[in-house]
Amino acid sequence: MQSKCIIALLLSLFFCLHSLAQETDKERTETTVKSTDTLKVEQSTDKKAKIESQYIDPLAPARAAFYSAVLPGLGQAYNKKYWKIPIVYAALGTGIYFYIDNNNAYNRYRDAYKRRLAGFEDDEFYGRLSTDGLINAQEQLRRNKEMSLLITVGLYALQIIDANVDAHLMQFNIDDNLSLAPHYEYNEFENTSNLGLTFNFKF
Repeated sequence: MQSKCIIALLLSLFFCLHSLAQETDKERTETTVKSTDTLKVEQSTDKKAKIESQYIDPLAPARAAFYSAVLPGLGQAYNKKYWKIPIVYAALGTGIYFYIDNNNAYNRYRDAYKRRLAGFEDDEFYGRLSTDGLINAQEQLRRNKEMSLLITVGLYALQIIDANVDAHLMQFNIDDNLSLAPHYEYNEFENTSNLGLTFNFKF
């Protein structure tokens, strides 16, 4: 009889210890899960903050514009829009080419006009153009030269503006905190469907 009581007592004690151990393991697991969840939330928050700090730089547009002003195409390289650099130099090169070409032609007609005024008749346009023709050609080429210079300066300013705008657009917020999406909802009480647009803005 005493042996049965001892065995029953030992079995009860064993089951109590076993259940206590299970509860302790469960508490440890819950604590680990909670700490892991907290760690994940902290890591995701830090990661989000790092991502936001990477693409939100208020000085980036001014920096890109400054680089393009110092060296054409450098702002596009700063924005990692490398494919725009050949376009920038092709546009500026074309404007400079026409300016130089018109300037050289203008100098030729002006030198011929000066020789005519000096009484010489050996210029390259003698017999083809009169003195009035040389004057008209100089005026036309001067206008073309000034227009070429104006277009070149405009293209130079345009590539600065392009770098500035690109830097602004690269920081445009397109995450889930700011979104516009179609919205569909079924109304169980009225047995109808609701369709519309949902605008989400989260701080």
